[in-house]
Amino acid sequence: MKILAIAGSNSDTSINRQLVTYATTLFDNAEIEIVDMNDFEMPIYKHQLETESGVPQAAVDFASKIDGADLLLVSLSEHNGTYSTAFKNVFDWTSRIKGRKVWNDIPMLLMATATGPRGGLGVLEAASKRFPLHAGNVVDTFTLPHFNDNFDKENQKISNEEKDSELKEKIAKISAVEIILEK
Repeated sequence: MKILAIAGSNSDTSINRQLVTYATTLFDNAEIEIVDMNDFEMPIYKHQLETESGVPQAAVDFASKIDGADLLLVSLSEHNGTYSTAFKNVFDWTSRIKGRKVWNDIPMLLMATATGPRGGLGVLEAASKRFPLHAGNVVDTFTLPHFNDNFDKENQKISNEEKDSELKEKIAKISAVEIILEK
């Protein structure tokens, strides 16, 4: 199984990258690639720019990574209740590839974390509604509130046993979906 892990943040110290990286450790016998939004920097989407120059190669490269995956783990940072600008721009450009379904119906575990009590719930709600309109096969969602209290930064894992068990159950669920799809 090939897993593409996406942290929807361009922060060098992204807590969502830490969460999605931890989630990848919960899979056995998987080929894992963790993408960095910084590798897909492009001009801010503008129709005129698209008309003049076409879709940037970075968007095509991002889409290619999605297409090579059997499973997507997407952990989105929340900026004012929705996606970070870095993620939204990559998403916007990728959606402009002719004939492209952004997520290609690949099974996805959608996640978010934040330092506050909602744990990125706003961005999860936004993405859960938006992604299916772009062929997003959201199998489940997971949120980790109070990141600084519930994540062990030294050992790079969830320290809250209840939330850790919840994530492991969701990983098992999405793994089972992938196994069924392979048959």
